Amino acid sequence: MTDQAKALTARPTTTRSVSWRDFLELTKPRVVALMILTAVIGMLLATPGVPGWDVLLFGNLGIALLAGAAAVVNHVVDQKIDTVMARTRRRPVATGRVSQVDALLFATVLALAGMMILMWQVNALTAWLTLASLVGYAGVYTLFLKRATPQNIVIGGLAGAMPPLLGWTAVTNQVEGHALLLVLIIFAWTPPHFWALAIHRKEEYAKAGIPMLPVTHGNRYTELHILLYTLMLLAVTLLPFATGMSGWIYLAGATALGLRFLQYSVRLLRGDDRRVALATFKYSITYLMALFVVLLVDHFFYF
Repeated sequence: MTDQAKALTARPTTTRSVSWRDFLELTKPRVVALMILTAVIGMLLATPGVPGWDVLLFGNLGIALLAGAAAVVNHVVDQKIDTVMARTRRRPVATGRVSQVDALLFATVLALAGMMILMWQVNALTAWLTLASLVGYAGVYTLFLKRATPQNIVIGGLAGAMPPLLGWTAVTNQVEGHALLLVLIIFAWTPPHFWALAIHRKEEYAKAGIPMLPVTHGNRYTELHILLYTLMLLAVTLLPFATGMSGWIYLAGATALGLRFLQYSVRLLRGDDRRVALATFKYSITYLMALFVVLLVDHFFYF
């Protein structure tokens, strides 16, 4: 019997009836919350003042619904993989608490609701860009890239980097250079963030047949690339200051946060420790949130 077959046979079963919490879990609320945070930052940075309540409410609601739909599709597509990995094997679709058909119907409802809200209450540009992000994550990344190449995170990271641009276009109805800088920051942040987790979960990814970089090229190669991408990220985060988008408060904060991230990357390369990899992954989440908060503080201080 193969490992995957054993995992399927041994997967947890439950007699508990499906509840609203199962459907909420399908939307990956923590991931969506982080996306909405960066979308809000994009909205607030797009204008000298504070955007209208209608844009803040309907823009973020529409983006959240479409992001949730993409997350649900991810659960369906990754059902077999989720049964193999310890951190995902209790997910609603993986355990069978929610059927694939019900999950896809739920995703369709979320996507249609999100598109209608964005089209009617915000603008068509934001609606179509958000839909493109959904297709990029749930389709291109989850269905193809995730299983096709160890560069899956690098190539597929663009879909996850879109929320600040979506927030920006919700306010301005146009794509602007400074909004693209925010996308570039998240795009550069994504590889070291996920590769640190991949080192910590290397055996699980290997068992699931996912060609993450540590699985295909080893820890040392991955740790070197985490360091290189962290250096690139540090350089990219200086661009808002260099282009006049932000001031000295942001420069000081971005430099301090980036140097701390770099310290984690160097420790990981020197020690090849799974605990350091996990600590690096956790810090990367704090780093991104703190970086955007500092950017926002800088924006309103000079305003």
